[in-house]
Amino acid sequence: MRLLLTFIGTVLLIMALDNRLGQLPPLGRFLDPLNGFYQNAATPYSSRDSETFYFDQLKGEAAVAFDEFMVPHIKASTPYDLYFLQGYVTARHRLWQMEVQTHFAAGRLSEIFGENMLEADRLTRRKGLLTGAKEALAAMQRDPETAEVVQAYADGVNAYLSRLKYRHKPFEYKLLGYDPEAWTPLKSALLLMYMAEDLAGYDVDLENTNLLRLLGREDFNLLYPDRLPGEDPVAPSGTRWNFGAVPLQERPLSYPDIAITDTLPKPNPANGSNNWAVSGSKTASGRPILSNDPHLSLNLPSVWYAIQLQGPQVNVYGVTLPGAPGVIIGFNDSIAWGVTNATRDVKDWYRIQFRDSSRQEYAFDGGWQKSEKVVERFALRPSWFWQGEGEYLDTVLYTRHGPVVYDRNFTKSSEEQNFAMRWVAHQPGNSLKAFLLLNQARNYQDYAQALNHYQTPGQNFVFASVSGDIALRVQGRYPAKWQDQGRFLMDGSRSDFEWQAFIPNEQNVLVRNPERGFVSSANQIPADSSYPYYIYDQTYEHYRNRRINQQLQAMQNISPQDMMRLQTDNYHLQAAETLPWMLRGLNLQLLRPEERRAAEVLRSWNFEALAELEAPAIYQSWWTTLKNLTFDELDSLEVAVIQPSNAAMANLLQHHPNHPLLDISYTPERERLPELLMRSFRETVKELAEWEQTHEKSLSWGNYKNSSIRHLTGQEALSFSGLQIHGGRGIVNANSGRHGASWRMVVALGSPIEAWGIYPGGQSGNPGSPYYANFLESWRKGEYNRLYFITEQTPFADKILFTHTFTPPAAQ
Repeated sequence: MRLLLTFIGTVLLIMALDNRLGQLPPLGRFLDPLNGFYQNAATPYSSRDSETFYFDQLKGEAAVAFDEFMVPHIKASTPYDLYFLQGYVTARHRLWQMEVQTHFAAGRLSEIFGENMLEADRLTRRKGLLTGAKEALAAMQRDPETAEVVQAYADGVNAYLSRLKYRHKPFEYKLLGYDPEAWTPLKSALLLMYMAEDLAGYDVDLENTNLLRLLGREDFNLLYPDRLPGEDPVAPSGTRWNFGAVPLQERPLSYPDIAITDTLPKPNPANGSNNWAVSGSKTASGRPILSNDPHLSLNLPSVWYAIQLQGPQVNVYGVTLPGAPGVIIGFNDSIAWGVTNATRDVKDWYRIQFRDSSRQEYAFDGGWQKSEKVVERFALRPSWFWQGEGEYLDTVLYTRHGPVVYDRNFTKSSEEQNFAMRWVAHQPGNSLKAFLLLNQARNYQDYAQALNHYQTPGQNFVFASVSGDIALRVQGRYPAKWQDQGRFLMDGSRSDFEWQAFIPNEQNVLVRNPERGFVSSANQIPADSSYPYYIYDQTYEHYRNRRINQQLQAMQNISPQDMMRLQTDNYHLQAAETLPWMLRGLNLQLLRPEERRAAEVLRSWNFEALAELEAPAIYQSWWTTLKNLTFDELDSLEVAVIQPSNAAMANLLQHHPNHPLLDISYTPERERLPELLMRSFRETVKELAEWEQTHEKSLSWGNYKNSSIRHLTGQEALSFSGLQIHGGRGIVNANSGRHGASWRMVVALGSPIEAWGIYPGGQSGNPGSPYYANFLESWRKGEYNRLYFITEQTPFADKILFTHTFTPPAAQ
């Protein structure tokens, strides 16, 4: 019997080591010291790592020099070879990241992570990301140059895959127990749709519809205004526009009298950025300086991959999106450019009235139109308790307005709540061509022509050149709308609610060589009310942009180091404008000792949001508590709503201190601002004392904020948490939780061009590599790396660790 049990145990052990268990890999292969995860441990590179590779696809000889930061400098004699090698080296460092992000955009995460990702995949498909990517790819392939680039990039990725042995596979494939698949140009288009969703996928139309019905027009406009006092737009107030708007037939809105209880998950509305360029009239060198720091969710591997591309008619350095060819933010020997998110309401919702339960026809302009049914198929990875391969089918209906995202098959909403989505990202376009042209642009005219190809997500493109020009253009394909169009759920049965036109490129907001000597953007409203078109977005910034402009306006003899200090500026403008009147509202005679101490900490604060300080944490907690008490009526509703912005709340409390909304709904008293301030402050002090006990930490801004950068798998061992980082939301050094400056770049447009940059991570996606997170500590401290832009004048030969030579077999 003992022998039999031993035999059975041995068989089970062999099966466990050689077979996948649920979502775990075969443990034998994963733990194999010669081929498993141990092989992902890497050591620093040296000149001994130089070698030669032969590929049939290459048209000539090429070289990739890796510098001390593991940034590849690719030099090739043909465009095909240049982008082939970009695909090859990017896959070498970031293959798993490339694939998982495009699986997200394709609605295929269930194939990797199992059934628990099915609802996320269904939502992605219903939003039309895969459909939009196919349209974008078709547009790319209609342009011969773009088509060659995306195919060359795919060929390079696949060349790397063709020689990838199991022992060298990225750690995540071994951990999750699956294999990479061939790269295609569609995957590059999917990556760009992934960014479109992240940056242009947020909307509050349905929440606004509920709020308008509940609050009435007057209070809705007070709490959720189109514009706020003191706004500082991208185009300086008073800018004159030498054109009129495209004529539109305006229609009075009719609002559906329904309560919308559920809204679907959305991208982070705080995605933003800073960028600016100062002219030579304000710099110490007499030459322009350009700065950019895009703010995105912070993950490992990093969203960016640094590279230099040298080929026919191009020599460009910057950061790329792993999975897409070309440089997205960067500079060449003539110009520099950067981007911030140019938020605008480009996603609208229409209520669809189907003829009957078959949903084959829907009402439109007094008649009926046929809907299109698309069956989406999802492959499900085996779970712990079920080892078979599964499939899930989801039927999505398409209308003239777009896909019906909300319906009885997907949400808890009633049979009547069928909402279709019109989104600008579904419009076919070749935005990649804009970046390819920017990479080789020589002057302002080239920059302007390149941007004409760009559609989505809308961006503020800042520009500077060695010839002295500076400019900033708000570029995207924006629908021309009449007042309030798309701000609320619209009637899908009427054509007069449809988009009628798009704003022509030449009428997008543009600032070029302004008298004040600088251009800037920080996700604020693009223009004042004199701009001929209606502009709306719920998330326009109100503090960061004003702080940047205040500083740039005052600065003279600017150096690159001054621009680095401004990018990491920690001054809390919102606190500086609100805290004085908040403190005046406290009755000091009624405060307990611990409350008086907290008030004194705030009173002595200089408004610098430094990680080691207590005051920023007290202020943030007080502001949040005050906001929740002010809008407790909204939070208690059983329908989808959002709170007003911080700027709208500050406007309400300062200028309407007796408004009925300030009354706390669950108390018998009638509260006004003084009572609200006292109650929220006392709650704050009590909650922060409890926070210290629970977390067993002293209160500081860094501890309270608890910034972290997590691996895309969510694995704690591959992530960094508890980072002590200055700054915060609404501050120039913008960061909160897992969100912040994903890349900082400063470029001095002199001769030669000099540049500095940093991002929170490293070039390698391999957690076992010394280049996985080697930039993180410098980034945290606000330090920068010199960017080695190789030219004949600046070869930086002493900074090169090793070089790989690539050649076709015929050259052997």
